[in-house]
Amino acid sequence: MSKFHLGLIINPLAGLGGPAGLKGSDGIAEQALALGVQPKAAQRTRIALEQLLAVRERLEFLTLPGVMGAELLAEMGFAHRTLGELGAGPSSAADTRRAVELLQDAGVALILFAGGDGTARDVCAAVREGQPVLGIPAGVKIQSGVYAISPRAAGELTRRLVEGGLVRLASGEVRDLDEAALREGRVAARWYGELCVPEEGGYLQQVKQGGMESEELVLSDLAAWLEDSWEADVRYIFGPGSTLHGLAQNLGLETTLLGVDVIENGRVIARDVHEAQLFELVREHPARLLVTAIGGQGHILGRGNQQISPRVLRAVGLDQLRVVATKRKLGTLQGRPLLVDTGEVQLDDAFPDAVRVWAGYREELLYPLSR
Repeated sequence: MSKFHLGLIINPLAGLGGPAGLKGSDGIAEQALALGVQPKAAQRTRIALEQLLAVRERLEFLTLPGVMGAELLAEMGFAHRTLGELGAGPSSAADTRRAVELLQDAGVALILFAGGDGTARDVCAAVREGQPVLGIPAGVKIQSGVYAISPRAAGELTRRLVEGGLVRLASGEVRDLDEAALREGRVAARWYGELCVPEEGGYLQQVKQGGMESEELVLSDLAAWLEDSWEADVRYIFGPGSTLHGLAQNLGLETTLLGVDVIENGRVIARDVHEAQLFELVREHPARLLVTAIGGQGHILGRGNQQISPRVLRAVGLDQLRVVATKRKLGTLQGRPLLVDTGEVQLDDAFPDAVRVWAGYREELLYPLSR
């Protein structure tokens, strides 16, 4: 039986800026590593590839040397061929673009790439029209509609393709934020092009919808409810986003729009924390976690808030998680479930099938959750 040929590109630096609270990974790898952040792109790619182990004998991967693919494929026992060479230093955008060119020349059926929006831009810059690609989410900023909703979903969708299932092809937008502006609290996004991506069921994430999704009156009501129910000496973690930033403003608190902040006894005790700082604040202290959903996409964890890591979630407790989202924001999902992608499959599976959403004054909704 002839082999099914897949391409694989791993951006080993993707996602480093998330746990460090740096709003992205472009040009700050050394800074993130100095804070003790460990690379996770290979781990997230492993989750995707685990879904392909059942069809391993039917596959041959084409990939780049070392940490850009060959190392992980060898560890997992996948047949693979290595193309090209890497320099002595860290991988670069040029390496990704060159990898796309080599994989296309080799005639792979699908290129899997692990990274974030910066990686998608590099793929878009080199890909030829009609070449199918699929992103394994491993970055900080994942606005683009070319990524699966989770690493596991990327693997499941690829397996369906390998097994001969009918998989539609569609155009997915590549979008990216200006990270320098993001670190200054300004959101500046632009469109970079479109990629040909496999699309089936609920495997592919939607493009993030920008703009203010929350109504002022609802946020005022939510603030009044929260103010009535503050628990003394409990630390409230406010995740990033305009909904929670607006909620804090209604409470008279100065939080960061795109960072993670901690509030105790009605005042901000830590602003724009990175993962290690957050863990120290909650590991032996009662805490509550407030997050919001990305409008039009549905992720509540794993997109732009990687400071809220698996160990932070375990320290706080999944039962102490609350989603804050107006009905208007939930309406942008058009019936799709909320999503979690913590980076650990076992932890994702521990979440309930539906979560409680604060949508107004003393108004809680039960909304479906998927992984």
